[in-house]
Amino acid sequence: QVQLVESGGGLVQAGDSMSLSCTISGGTFSPYLMGWFRQAPGKEREFVAAITWTFGATNYGDSVKGRFTISRDNAKNAVYLQMNSLKPEDTAVYYCAAQRSYSRSYDYWGQGTQVTVSS
Repeated sequence: QVQLVESGGGLVQAGDSMSLSCTISGGTFSPYLMGWFRQAPGKEREFVAAITWTFGATNYGDSVKGRFTISRDNAKNAVYLQMNSLKPEDTAVYYCAAQRSYSRSYDYWGQGTQVTVSS
């Protein structure tokens, strides 16, 4: 019943900005934490950013600190990822994920959206 749907991916040039959205649907589920991950061809899945639902505490992967900003809208059950100063190495499929409660694991995953950054 719980579904996460990403949107906002596409093709941009290096240095451009892009915003991704993830909406939670199905039931009355409210997460403890929402996160963004990405995976490029031939590489392991990489942590990008996370935000707690109640207090909005954030955490970022080293490769995106200072360039990406995660935010959430509790009323809309949505999480966003603002990506600035994009680099070709940011090219990947971006996934949103949710934790039901404090845990090292994520319980729900979206289908992903492709972000391609040309040089």
